[in-house]
Amino acid sequence: MNLTFPGRVHPARPSPAPLMRQTLGLLLILLLFLLFQATAHAHGVAEGDKGYIQEISGIHLLPFTYLGAKHMVTGYDHLLFLAGVIFFLYRLRDIALYVSLFAIGHSVTMVYGVYAGVNVNAYLIDAVIGLSVVYKALDNLGAFQRWFGFQPNTKAATLAFGLVHGFGLAAKIQEYEIAREGLLPNLLAFNAGVEIGQLLALCVILIAMGYWRRTAGFLKHAYTANVAMMSAGFMLTGYQLTGFYLS
Repeated sequence: MNLTFPGRVHPARPSPAPLMRQTLGLLLILLLFLLFQATAHAHGVAEGDKGYIQEISGIHLLPFTYLGAKHMVTGYDHLLFLAGVIFFLYRLRDIALYVSLFAIGHSVTMVYGVYAGVNVNAYLIDAVIGLSVVYKALDNLGAFQRWFGFQPNTKAATLAFGLVHGFGLAAKIQEYEIAREGLLPNLLAFNAGVEIGQLLALCVILIAMGYWRRTAGFLKHAYTANVAMMSAGFMLTGYQLTGFYLS
């Protein structure tokens, strides 16, 4: 199987009537729900979580593991990108490779960004994360081949966007104002929680994708699903840029 996403969509645009039925309708509703949830919570951390973290110091592995898992499970922009990455991956070996590249990328920049005190604008980073969703949807649609006549290296792109997503995570963690005492172990625990949350979310996505792929209309509906994903990425980007200019 060709690892440049063998099932990438190249069909002609399907007629709109069947695309509004069954799986596609549910998918669009889900994407919109996740999008508005993401915009509602884009830059805030839970006040209870923030207050607790500000009151403690030293090593607290379990609380930070929980916070990491919670952040990833509710990180809809990260999950949209991850769903795009595995959209046309069928073998577990391929899925593990790409997910590992993404995990390595965001782990490195998340830990480094917080530990070294790298200040990045959360709005701009989240805008780039939104664009990463757009990129992945366009890649799944085969747009780069049609428009420019070449295929970007999908492994390098996944790793690179993982690095960007990690700076997004770092920006969120810095909002907790974590004490320096025990910082590195707590960051590693948070990162472990992020990976646990990512694995749980990935299992849900793979189960849903597995059922969907067995339906007769998967390839037909996949085109519009990726268009919807691309639209969600543009909306997330626009929301974050608006927040940046108004902040």
